[in-house]
Amino acid sequence: MKELLQSFRWQDGVDILILAFIIYWGINLIRGTRAVPMLIGLGMVYAIYFLSGQFEIYTINVLLQHLLGWSLVLVFIVFQNDIRRALTQVGMQPLFSPKDRVAQGQAVEELVKGVTYLASRRVGALIVLQSEIGLNEYIEVGTPLDAQVSKELLISIFMPVSPIHDGALIIQHGRITAAGCFLPLTTNPTVSKTLGTRHRAAIGLTEETDALAIVVSEEDGMISLVREGKITRDVDAATLRTTLQRLLVE
Repeated sequence: MKELLQSFRWQDGVDILILAFIIYWGINLIRGTRAVPMLIGLGMVYAIYFLSGQFEIYTINVLLQHLLGWSLVLVFIVFQNDIRRALTQVGMQPLFSPKDRVAQGQAVEELVKGVTYLASRRVGALIVLQSEIGLNEYIEVGTPLDAQVSKELLISIFMPVSPIHDGALIIQHGRITAAGCFLPLTTNPTVSKTLGTRHRAAIGLTEETDALAIVVSEEDGMISLVREGKITRDVDAATLRTTLQRLLVE
């Protein structure tokens, strides 16, 4: 141990810090994207390849050797859009992102006020709050906003005269990121046929991600909460506030 410390140079320390920065930056780029489960799966394949070599299971080892030889090419082909998006974000975000609890808490009250007003006027709305899984692929097809959540802005976006009232409004880290975003519709045959496109889009997105969706029906002014593909209808303002605070702030 003493010999190791004596041979340790300041260049080695810099080398370790740079490597740590690169790993941290890489994790932040892929966090919340489709690349995460694929990398986990790829890691499992590499583990099987290593173990098959250790235990002399030659057929599996040779097959995996040929497969893994093309793994890098496959990653670039499958995730070319995600890689391009990640590269364009280099240098655009701070290294250490602050906690979003304060921003989320401030957004909840404005969100409840706006949704309640829209419901009282029977103005249809679809609002999505991102959690851990990223929603960039849906944000890119919408209209970018990057604005603070406010009752007035929510109302102006969803009024029928607004050019971006169709589609979903997406909130990330307590800020409105985009509006007019189109989401995947659920294909679950058990979903009630009385539910409209907004409700089906909210269910479809929450089936694929861990996002929370709020839907205001223009037919009856009813507020619905959708999470994990399950819909809770006729939610009042107090329940909406409590649920949002529990999921986003606490």
